[in-house]
Amino acid sequence: MPRKTNTDKSDKHGRRNSTERRTPRPKPKIDFTVDALDFKNTNLLRQFVTDQGRILPRKYTGLPAHYQRRLSRAIKRARQMLLVK
Repeated sequence: MPRKTNTDKSDKHGRRNSTERRTPRPKPKIDFTVDALDFKNTNLLRQFVTDQGRILPRKYTGLPAHYQRRLSRAIKRARQMLLVK
């Protein structure tokens, strides 16, 4: 879901000013440790995969980039091992 932007400010041409401020992204609650992010932990990995088996993007998971990379790597390994879809 896209973040809301402050659209109050616009110039006479209807364009938004360059000082437009976005609402800050909510901080994700990371309730797992890095050690739990393993390809064998399928219950955790299923939370970050759609019903079709696609990996959710960082935009939706809210994870930091390095966690998102580890997560996608773990999901791909689990797929290779036929542990998840």
